[in-house]
Amino acid sequence: TTRLRVGTLVFANDFRHPVMLAKEAATLDVLSNGRLEFGIGTGWMAQDYRAAGLTLDEPRVRLQRLREGLAVLKGAWTGEPFSYKGEHYSVHDLVQEPRPLQQPHPPILIGGGGPVMLRLAAAEADIVNLTMRTRPDGSGPDLEDGGAASFIRKIALLREAAGPRFDRMEIGTSILSVGDSAPSRPGWSHADTSRQGGTPQVLTGTLPEMTDKLRHWRDDHGLSYYVLHNETDLDAFTPIVEKLAGS
Repeated sequence: TTRLRVGTLVFANDFRHPVMLAKEAATLDVLSNGRLEFGIGTGWMAQDYRAAGLTLDEPRVRLQRLREGLAVLKGAWTGEPFSYKGEHYSVHDLVQEPRPLQQPHPPILIGGGGPVMLRLAAAEADIVNLTMRTRPDGSGPDLEDGGAASFIRKIALLREAAGPRFDRMEIGTSILSVGDSAPSRPGWSHADTSRQGGTPQVLTGTLPEMTDKLRHWRDDHGLSYYVLHNETDLDAFTPIVEKLAGS
C-alpha cells in the first residue's frame, strides 16, 4: 500500500531495550516509507511478566523506566552521536542507523489511564490512547475507573498538563465493542466493557446513533483516533467510517 499507516498498540518498554527498539522501529519506518506510528507503554500484565521470567516492578519504577526509555529512543532516532546516563539505561556515544524517515521521529503514541501516565503522555506523546487505569499488581483493569465521568476527567487532565501541546496532539481510545448488542468481554486486557457503556469505547445502537456518538466525542471532547481489536468489530465499524468520511 501507499497510504495505510503501520501502528503498534503498544510495545511494552520493559520487554525491549530502547536502543534495540529504536533501531527496529526506524527500520520499520524506512521500509514503510515513513508511515510508522510508534505506540509504547510501560508494560503491566502480570501474566506476561511471569511467562517471560521478568519481575513486575511497582508502577513508579516502570513509569520511570519508560520516561528514560523515551529519552533514549528520541536520542537514538537523531542519527547523531548520543549519550545518556539514567537510573535504568546508559548509552555511550551511540550513532544508530538507519534514521527514521519521519523527523524528528515517528509519531509517538502512549496508552494509559492513570494520572501519572497521562501527564507523561501530555509531555511526550503525539497521540494518546485513553484506557482504564490498571491495577498495580498487573491483574487487570481497575473497574472503579470506568464510566464517562472518569473518561472526561482524563481528557481534562491531558488538556491541562499538555498546555499548548494539546491542540497538536491526537486523542483517542480503543473501541472494545461495536453493534446493537455489545457483549462484555472481561479477560486479559482492557477489553472489559462492563463499566464503559457511556464512553466511546462501546458503540451500541443504530448506525445513526453510533455515528452521532462519535461526532459528540469529536466535537465536544476532541477525540479523533480510534483503534479496533478484532475482525468482527472491524466489519461492524466499516459503515460507520463510510458515514463519517468527509464530515
